[in-house]
Amino acid sequence: MSNFSSIQPDPGMIGGIAQPPYARLPDPATLFSARARRLAHLAGESELKPYLVFLSALSDAQSAIQSDLPPVELPDADSLARSAEHAMPPLDRGRFTLDAAFDATLERLLEAARAIEKPREAEEALARVIAAGPVARDAMVRNVLADSLPMESLAEHLLVTAALQVHFTRLAAGLDADRLARVADGACPCCGGPPLASIVVDWPSAPGARYCGCALCGTLWNHVRVRCVVCGSTKGIGLQEIEGGAGTVKAETCDECRSYVKVMYQAKDAGVEPLADDVASLGLDLLMRDGPYRRGAFNPFLLGY
Repeated sequence: MSNFSSIQPDPGMIGGIAQPPYARLPDPATLFSARARRLAHLAGESELKPYLVFLSALSDAQSAIQSDLPPVELPDADSLARSAEHAMPPLDRGRFTLDAAFDATLERLLEAARAIEKPREAEEALARVIAAGPVARDAMVRNVLADSLPMESLAEHLLVTAALQVHFTRLAAGLDADRLARVADGACPCCGGPPLASIVVDWPSAPGARYCGCALCGTLWNHVRVRCVVCGSTKGIGLQEIEGGAGTVKAETCDECRSYVKVMYQAKDAGVEPLADDVASLGLDLLMRDGPYRRGAFNPFLLGY
């Protein structure tokens, strides 16, 4: 494939360390502000600068609206016990219902979005979400939670996505990381969502370990290196990257399921942030389109490309 260099994985790096912590829950107070800073930094000379600047402002809004929001309602003890017993995510997307906490979150996010500089199309989409009634809003929430965003109303759904990210991040933060267990290959142990990317961390507690990141609730969960995030295979795993790049973001490919998921390396750049760097490395996705692998990760903010 042109403009790529292929790298064979090192089997000796599988796992990184003996027993890294399985999951790291998000901190809503810092997640979105850190993401905003990273997006602003990555905008720099990027060809995606207008979009990255917009997402940075949206992330800032996600951070700012959290003050004095109504408390989120966590699953009760019985529900958590059943989830653990049956290897199911404790935050069940399918059973989510609109409540006071989410309604307040969405209203604040929409109000904050008014002040964000955006193209006319995005301004019109914001107006439509503001004017939408409870039934229409509920339908958009269902679409987002099913990872099924209609392209004809993508901009509206991305605003709802931003509000749901705040809400589910607050929910995930209230769980006990030690009680989380593996649900399935490629599934967040908190909400069951697919990974948006993976990151090889440089934490003192888990140097060299790989974690997948959830686009919805912000949870990171451990996934052994040189093992497909999508199907779990360890056969035919390779890495591809753009020639001449810094090596911070690569595509891990799987010959078994013919998919790829990006891998980011914190040792190369301590500031990497899964959602921000996934969007900013769109060029890698565009080059991967010419090959035999399909994107196996899900990032709602890349659906328009």
